[in-house]
Amino acid sequence: MANHKSALKRIRSNETKRLRNKLQHITTRNAIKNLRGVEKKKEAEKELPTVVAMIDKLVKNNIIHKNKAANLKSKLTKHVASI
Repeated sequence: MANHKSALKRIRSNETKRLRNKLQHITTRNAIKNLRGVEKKKEAEKELPTVVAMIDKLVKNNIIHKNKAANLKSKLTKHVASI
């Protein structure tokens, strides 16, 4: 168990950050899933920039790796183009 006041604070803040990161990750995954399920090209083209921005935000906050983000964005762009 932590003996210092700063260590106790670090434990609390780590938990808060973990929950925030988890929420952002799940929200982005759901947005990706919804984008893949869209049937109309106009809707998909309209939704793609917001999903890409969400993915970029995850990379910026070190929630996912930049290469994984690049792969996701590439696959989503190909998917939208093929609709």
